[in-house]
Amino acid sequence: MSKKLIIVFEGIEGTGKSHHIKKVVNYLKNKKKKYIQIREPGGNKNSEKIRKLILDNKSTFNRYTDLLLYLSARSENIELIKKNLGKKIILIDRFSDSTIAYQHYGMGVDFNFIKNINNFLLKDISVDFTFLNTVNKKNMKNRLMKRKKLNRYDRFNYTFYNNVQKGFIKILKKNPKKYMQINSNLDININEKIILNKISQLI
Repeated sequence: MSKKLIIVFEGIEGTGKSHHIKKVVNYLKNKKKKYIQIREPGGNKNSEKIRKLILDNKSTFNRYTDLLLYLSARSENIELIKKNLGKKIILIDRFSDSTIAYQHYGMGVDFNFIKNINNFLLKDISVDFTFLNTVNKKNMKNRLMKRKKLNRYDRFNYTFYNNVQKGFIKILKKNPKKYMQINSNLDININEKIILNKISQLI
């Protein structure tokens, strides 16, 4: 019987998360596996409204407002996740680890403050497996330059992204069995095969 897991793709900008999620979606469709796909911020109608606010280049929110907006978007997705938990494979483009990596390691918001609110929202919901995509400075910059439009979170300095990526790696090292680090500096086709092979094992 197919396992109905929560599988998350994490990483800073330019790591190829969205590309790999598309490939996984195609794989699941071909295998006729039931799934839902969510992104954070975003996911449902209300969360997408919040996403527009967060990523708008004209927004000037302080770090606490940013955090609470992200958590608000997640709050709107909880029922969607609960509704499909155990019934479908749930693919999420960024989730709770991103909040810790970006808002704590990147922006310096208190770790326990983030953790307490997040735990309250998620309760018995837990991620089964996470793909952490990492990238070097050169490739990240080159990939961002190729984007037709940059949002607010594409415009931070590299020190910020570097701190966030280091934060992700610290999170991974605390529970390595539930994570796979994907070196996004390698050929994307190589990583596709690695990820899809792992997906086939997981489900």
